[in-house]
Amino acid sequence: MQMPSTTAAVRCVECPIRHRAVCARCDDDELTLLESMKSYKTYEAGQPILWRGDELVFVASLVEGVASLSKTLEDGRTQMVGLLLPSDFIGRPGRTQIEFDVTATTDVTLCCFARKPFEKLVDETPHVAHRLMELALDELDAARDWMLLLGRKTAREKIATFIQMFVHRTHIEEAGDGPSSIELPMTRDQIANYLGLTLETVSRQFSGLKKDGVITFNDRKTLTVVDMAGLHDATGDDDDGGLIV
Repeated sequence: MQMPSTTAAVRCVECPIRHRAVCARCDDDELTLLESMKSYKTYEAGQPILWRGDELVFVASLVEGVASLSKTLEDGRTQMVGLLLPSDFIGRPGRTQIEFDVTATTDVTLCCFARKPFEKLVDETPHVAHRLMELALDELDAARDWMLLLGRKTAREKIATFIQMFVHRTHIEEAGDGPSSIELPMTRDQIANYLGLTLETVSRQFSGLKKDGVITFNDRKTLTVVDMAGLHDATGDDDDGGLIV
């Protein structure tokens, strides 16, 4: 297996995920302690980060890129069960093994902490423990949304929800209701696997949203959301986030 590269770590105060990651609530002394135990690792697109059942030697925050969580069934079928975006956390303090395959979808940079020292830090630092709980609850909400997406939504609603997820997670919506460009970090085939659709259906639904004036494509992977309200309507969610039935 190809080994990850180790790169020079960015100082916490200069980190692009500083105010969203596990260290978001840390004071200066706590940040200094984290600085002393962290290391940066980079993975190329397609490179495995962790295999299900691996010993959890380190935990990490995703700094740049996108990674996938997946499980492989006994017959060899693989299902993607989640995506990790910048500021998401990999691993669980108190666990000795990873429960999912973690793979770099794009080039990925991780801010890594050796598991045992980090567990000691969590026990002694309420700010970190509290933020970990928040991240875990956010992940639970995302898992519930994903169950709804796979179980009840139409193909068009799935694609629209997928696009809206990236808009929200990259905080593009803060710029207002005007056109917003995003780079999709996954191929059409990967999107199809993630959403439980065929490749042909994914391409057809992207084309439909483009025809309806909701999105335009700058190139194969970069799209612009022209009509944010129209995109929300296409997700099938009401204003409270529930499914319109």
